[in-house]
Amino acid sequence: MKSFNINRRQFVKGATASLALSQFGAYGLDLINPDKPLKVGLIGTGWYGKSDLFRLMQVAPVEVLALCDPDRNQLNQAGKMVSERQKSGKTPKLYNDYRQLLKENELDIAIVGSPDHWHPLQMIDAVKAGAHVYVQKPISVDVLEGEAMVAAARKYNKTVQVGTQRKSTPHLIQAKRDIVDKGLLGKVAHVEMCCYFSMRNNGNPPVQPVPEFFDYEMWTGPAPMRPYDGLPHTRWWRTFNEYGNGIMGDMCIHMFDTARWMLDLGWPNRISSEGGIYVQKGGKSNIPDTQTAVFEYNDLNCVWQHRSWGTPPDPDYPWGLTLYGEKGTLRMSTMRYDFTPVDPKASTKIHQDVIFEKEKYPEDLKEERIELNAAPATRGHMLDFLAAIDKKSRPIADIEAGHISTASCIIANLSMRLGRPLSYDPIKKVIINDPEATALLARPYRGPWNRNMLK
Repeated sequence: MKSFNINRRQFVKGATASLALSQFGAYGLDLINPDKPLKVGLIGTGWYGKSDLFRLMQVAPVEVLALCDPDRNQLNQAGKMVSERQKSGKTPKLYNDYRQLLKENELDIAIVGSPDHWHPLQMIDAVKAGAHVYVQKPISVDVLEGEAMVAAARKYNKTVQVGTQRKSTPHLIQAKRDIVDKGLLGKVAHVEMCCYFSMRNNGNPPVQPVPEFFDYEMWTGPAPMRPYDGLPHTRWWRTFNEYGNGIMGDMCIHMFDTARWMLDLGWPNRISSEGGIYVQKGGKSNIPDTQTAVFEYNDLNCVWQHRSWGTPPDPDYPWGLTLYGEKGTLRMSTMRYDFTPVDPKASTKIHQDVIFEKEKYPEDLKEERIELNAAPATRGHMLDFLAAIDKKSRPIADIEAGHISTASCIIANLSMRLGRPLSYDPIKKVIINDPEATALLARPYRGPWNRNMLK
């Protein structure tokens, strides 16, 4: 098994230092032998695949050996961007088929930044090929794919970090440490999570010929084949259940995963959900524009609400979560947090804004479409990933934690579809007393792909 020896020196300065050290330990950016950079490959060179790769390149010496994407134009552009950033100046080898990439390159790390419907096969094949994996969330489109991913990570003894980087967000680390863990909330008996972004692309583009530079067959892979109506890259694919799990699978997973981390929660006892397309009925999109879900625990419910229309109840928190405790309330988002005590005599209000690292990483300001608020979190997430590889331990967003959060959101969608609450048994891998729902835990694959490839 490959080993990564990391010098234990402070990796941040100024305001972020104490937060980062409390979460990641006092390890630094340099490897013992910087002349032997980590060999990295990226599968999926779209917006967030490149963003994850560039954050890794900022915090560790790497040599990007290979990139893969079924869009030749996007792939060529990514190759040029990587060559301009990496120390060697080399352009990575470019591939249309990720299987060929894994076969021809011995990777230390594979980053899986493809659309959701590809995550399971690509992650599993990468660990089989000997790589540790950073895979974007949600990890899967159906529940049993996630079970297979956890099994593969354990079987091949590889570290798999999921891109739920709220756990590595400096101000949220501080909120957990200084408010939740110190008991300022008291008993937490209710959690609310929400997203009110207008992010559901609902157009009616015409069916058209597939351009010669785009391998639509490969892009679709095991998912159902939709008539081609334009490049699916920028949010278009997310608006279809064929490729993902809607806003529930895209945005709820972040906040639900954060709530579980904050409160040390495992699998919910029961999940229920209601929703549908209530307003945005005019386009092709088939994911709900309105949905509520309840994740039930003992003496605690985590409630999700999204609308892709209208305005948010609180413009400061259009996407976030709130922990309600007997002693106070904690509101959190990627941009800030606010603690309000029940008794102002016992404790004071606390406010913290997001911590940027613009001075430390000025190149962030030149990167197209970068999420400046998320960049420090992703850098920290990568450092945690490297430390877990080095120590042969589980990372903060281990594949099993990612599976619980992903599968819970998938089950919420199943509950909405079936019109009844569902309880999942992770040992037997069934919906308890519900054969119809259990049959929906695995979706059929489109040939020539098949589910035996998950083993």
